Amino acid sequence: MTRASQNPPPLPVDDARVRAAELWISVLLRTGVVTSLTVVVAGVLLSFFHHPSYISSAAELQRLTRPGAAFPHTVRDVVSALRDLQGRAVIMVGLLLLIATPVLRVAVSILTFVYERDWVFVAITSTVLLLLLASFLLGKAGG
Repeated sequence: MTRASQNPPPLPVDDARVRAAELWISVLLRTGVVTSLTVVVAGVLLSFFHHPSYISSAAELQRLTRPGAAFPHTVRDVVSALRDLQGRAVIMVGLLLLIATPVLRVAVSILTFVYERDWVFVAITSTVLLLLLASFLLGKAGG
């Protein structure tokens, strides 16, 4: 067997474009999840740094982890708490990044479909993105 026959044939241009888009989207998803996890862990560490009693007192830790604990619930509350470097706000930023990651994936998909000139999927994916954004606004996520 010759060396040339061992190598697969080059991908057609369209397949190469699709593969590049898929790789870009997978990098986006992995980066979003890893960044989110890093921010959440930093927020947890910051919380324990500011409140060392969480480590030594079961009652204090339970106050933090009970349902309805004093985590910021609106974007305005998160920004305000971030100014004070509250760990709970940093955790919320990490969770918001986690939520934003698949939404960004939908937005990137729109750009990919535009690049591929697949107008049906541009319309479908744009509708999905608009529905996602509307659900955030109607859910008062903008606070």
